[in-house]
Amino acid sequence: MAASVQGGRIGNLPAEANAFVGRQLELAEIAGLLGTQRLVTLTGPGGVGKSRLALRGAHAAKAGFLGGTWLVELSELRDPDLLTNTVAQATRLTEQTLRPLLQAVCEHLAGAPVLLVLDTCEHILDECARIVQELLANVPELRVLATSRQPLGVPGEHLLTVAPLPLGERDDAVALFTARAAAAVPSFALSDANRAHVAAVCARLDGIPLALELAAVRLRGFPLDRLLEGLDSRFDLLVSPARPRLARHQTLRTTIGWSHELCTPLERLLWARLSVFAGGWDVEAAEFVCHGGPLDAEEILALLASLTEKSIVTRDGEGSAVRYRMLDTVRSFGAEWLSGLGEAEAVRRRHRDYFRWTARQGEAEWLGPGQRMWAERLTAEHANVRLAVEECLAAPEPETALELTGSLWFFWFACGFTEEGRGYLERALRRTPDGSGPEHTLAVWAHRLVTVVPDDLEAAESVSAAYVWLAEERQLPVPALPLTGASLAVRGESARSAVLYGRVGQAPAADGGAEFFQLLTLALQAYLLASQAAFERCAAVAERLRAECAKLGELWMRAWGDFFVSLAGIGLGHPDEAVRSAREALTAKWRVHDRLGAAAVADLLVAAQAARGEEELAARLLGISRRLWHAAGLPQLGRPDRTVFHREYERRLRASLGDARFAEAVREGRELGPEAAIALALGGAPDGSDL
Repeated sequence: MAASVQGGRIGNLPAEANAFVGRQLELAEIAGLLGTQRLVTLTGPGGVGKSRLALRGAHAAKAGFLGGTWLVELSELRDPDLLTNTVAQATRLTEQTLRPLLQAVCEHLAGAPVLLVLDTCEHILDECARIVQELLANVPELRVLATSRQPLGVPGEHLLTVAPLPLGERDDAVALFTARAAAAVPSFALSDANRAHVAAVCARLDGIPLALELAAVRLRGFPLDRLLEGLDSRFDLLVSPARPRLARHQTLRTTIGWSHELCTPLERLLWARLSVFAGGWDVEAAEFVCHGGPLDAEEILALLASLTEKSIVTRDGEGSAVRYRMLDTVRSFGAEWLSGLGEAEAVRRRHRDYFRWTARQGEAEWLGPGQRMWAERLTAEHANVRLAVEECLAAPEPETALELTGSLWFFWFACGFTEEGRGYLERALRRTPDGSGPEHTLAVWAHRLVTVVPDDLEAAESVSAAYVWLAEERQLPVPALPLTGASLAVRGESARSAVLYGRVGQAPAADGGAEFFQLLTLALQAYLLASQAAFERCAAVAERLRAECAKLGELWMRAWGDFFVSLAGIGLGHPDEAVRSAREALTAKWRVHDRLGAAAVADLLVAAQAARGEEELAARLLGISRRLWHAAGLPQLGRPDRTVFHREYERRLRASLGDARFAEAVREGRELGPEAAIALALGGAPDGSDL
């Protein structure tokens, strides 16, 4: 979900899908607790409405949290080791850092009041408790609002038990059922004639919000009296005697079971098979993973529409962006049925194979016009990608994990997931310490590629040799290998590195990895020339990089060409051209989620706008640049003290504006949220509307 900016406040809270009903006492209590307590945990059984109450409470409180109000959804997270990564991603912290990620998260959240909403903690309780304790200890202005079926057990935790809605003909349970019934059947209205029946339905369901919402939808097919009769029928047999549940859990399970009973056999089968997805799915994925036996792929779209109509599945987006998802409780019910059918392993394997295929397609098409689509698609499928990687790592054949983690090199490297990718690649490679073959070679190269950050230069210097192996395995031409020279340049040894890069030949046309490496060679050559103030030669190489990318319809690496054209424009005294090119680069980097690249371009815009005489804007951009670099967890790329203009423009801005105004403008830029900051850098209003 995209970050939003309203009145200077930032966050990622999703819009509420429908009107919030009742719970006014609980909302008032949450508001009061967030003013005095640093950790508030909403507890209660599944389906009681903890998540929705936390979201409403966070929306109501966000005016008081200028540092942001951030939702971290944990229901789909199965590996507790990825909790810190998940928090970092939700709060828009780029992961390209080799220092401890939790330390980077703490620094990222520090500086202004921040509310972190951790939703559904119970299945990774110990890790949630550890992370929350660390965050609270290191971020003084942080408040945490958690939801969990049991307490986190962290010192200072304040528990608020969420009970079912109050019953009675004029209480919240009746109000919720009535509102949802009217949404499902517009002609429905509460009246003296049906009030007692509605109250009886609410009592039968113990006022559990999820149960009430599921039951309300059934009014599309049944009159109210039949609905009440159905809730008194035979569905308690769905409760496993081997795992006794609380009465409320039995009631909720009964309601879901009743919805299940009202589905056709094919709808039930699809429901069960869809339970293997994490974080949602699109139609293509459902058709591949869920077809088989009596369920034809051609039937799945219509069945999805029917399950959506019955509120088993939720549909989001329009057109090609349509995705589907299930509530966690509904998904768990389907998973139990899938296991009972004996299909769980086979369907999980199809899920794994679909995302292996997706990764291979993405790699093949990354350097092309579909690049932004692939960045957005794989970011949307992040939870499913993780699940597929974990399935591969658990498979007896180590080659599957090597292939999948290696094929995703572009996702790890270019879309801000380097730390996560590095961890997965290391786990895959540990299974085959003496491995060989194309999958192993690809994984070795991908692992070394994702270490190409200023913090880890020694590892970066081995990526060229690894690419030689990759090229040989794929029977490709071996291009010039400039990465050793690039790593020396980052350390300020530009004169020595200048003799290390070779002449760049034409990129081979048949392989995404080879084309990427050739384009990377051009970008690094432009970097080396700029570091020596050879701006005309830098511009020529950058223009060639842009031309090569234009042939491919490529966006991400083309933005580096724009970056170096802008850099050369500043050095040659053409600031207007520099601003245009830098804005083109920033637009592209932001669209493909390259936060590190966006930080580098924002830094360049400081100098470009200062050179145009836009001193106040340049000072705000300096604040934006500092925030983006801080979020990325990295110092500025290379050695700023060795560049031609970096320190000089900061000195000029301070001299022109005066110390006080300069400091104020920098602060104004630093306090903008990400979307507002990028909008301002692109020349629009700082509300994110231009993106």
